[in-house]
Amino acid sequence: MGKEMTSLGSINISPNAVASIVYHAVMETYGVVGLAPKNLAEGLAHSITREPARGVAVHYDGENINIDVYIIIEYGTRIASVAESVANSVRYQVEKAIGVKVNSINVHICGLRVSNSD
Repeated sequence: MGKEMTSLGSINISPNAVASIVYHAVMETYGVVGLAPKNLAEGLAHSITREPARGVAVHYDGENINIDVYIIIEYGTRIASVAESVANSVRYQVEKAIGVKVNSINVHICGLRVSNSD
């Protein structure tokens, strides 16, 4: 992904690096309380390892970057607004960091969490 040639050699950006950027952008967004595993296998794998790319899928086909984000949001927040804010934040952070245009961002709301009011 994002291969660039310089006078000293080439620069390659892995999808896991992009997933880390996405993770941090999502967690800084108002209304998001966490990321959810994409499926049961990923959920089991996450219980063993603490990888920040959990809940993020990055697909690169040579010219387009497509990102899927699986999130859990705060109960009582406006779901559509939080999802739109996540998509905008992810698009901005990824394009700023790697300099490649993002084709699509799909935000999947996997659950709602009620925070403790204490």
